[in-house]
Amino acid sequence: MNPAKIIGIVLIVAGCLGLAYGGFSYTKETSAVKLGPIELKVEEKETVSIPLIVSAGVIAIGVFLLVGVGRK
Repeated sequence: MNPAKIIGIVLIVAGCLGLAYGGFSYTKETSAVKLGPIELKVEEKETVSIPLIVSAGVIAIGVFLLVGVGRK
């Protein structure tokens, strides 16, 4: 298997996950107040949305790499 096909498969899987979940979230910890030895930390939940067109485009590029590249 050449690298283009492996990248194509990875892109197809990533695009399908983007379509299925629509985004992901993570927790970011920040230091709000620091007074000497006392420190107040705040956890913020951030959400990243993945647009439908981006997921479909990634799948299309993956299919192109899987099928189109390597044909003679």
